[in-house]
Amino acid sequence: MRGLQRFEQRLEQVVSGVFARAFRSAVQPVEISAALQREVDNNAQILSRDRRLVPNDFDVELSETDLERLSPYDNAMARDLADQLQDHAESQGYVFPGPVHISFEAAGDLTTGRFRIRSRAEASVSGDDHRTRHRTPRAMLEINRTRHPLMPPGVVVGRGTESDIRINDPGVSRRHVEFVVSDRHDGDLDLSVVDLGSTNGMLVDGRKVERAPLKDGTVVKVGNTELTVLLVDDDHGRG
Repeated sequence: MRGLQRFEQRLEQVVSGVFARAFRSAVQPVEISAALQREVDNNAQILSRDRRLVPNDFDVELSETDLERLSPYDNAMARDLADQLQDHAESQGYVFPGPVHISFEAAGDLTTGRFRIRSRAEASVSGDDHRTRHRTPRAMLEINRTRHPLMPPGVVVGRGTESDIRINDPGVSRRHVEFVVSDRHDGDLDLSVVDLGSTNGMLVDGRKVERAPLKDGTVVKVGNTELTVLLVDDDHGRG
């Protein structure tokens, strides 16, 4: 409880009491902070005896009236809420799969003073494929709001440092899948995905398979993470 009291005091200092007056009969910041903590508590997944994975991406849904009152302070509030969650996670032994992100949006079915939180675990993604310096990619992988080129002969996706694209998802093996890319004689691309003997396998458009051809819009799921294949317009991809 002391943590919530400190958080409320910080908010009052940031906005010199204006925020508190604006929200006197509406959603209170301390209520959102407590709800976010309950959200991570209720969605913690055991990784080991002392570590639990929790969501790191949160949508706070509010009524139109509350969202309008919040808008002058939403950036400062999001930062303080994220700091408060980090403190709570450290005290509970929780692990975030990536940076904490909190956004606010309107929900037409909510009345003033009511709010709702939606959360998800969104793994951080990194890649070090430098081949795009010499060629423009004609296919991409979209992963958690990031895009990565699919270039011949392909890329390996996994959690380990030996993978071309690394996903910080505990359900992903060190070398989980390989996206195989080759140029055809007609100038198009051949795209396929192969499971590399991963622990949890993969889903391609909802079906568990070991190998599958790919096309524009195909969704490959590894662990809790979805990877979407995107074909780049030929006018931009060829030159």
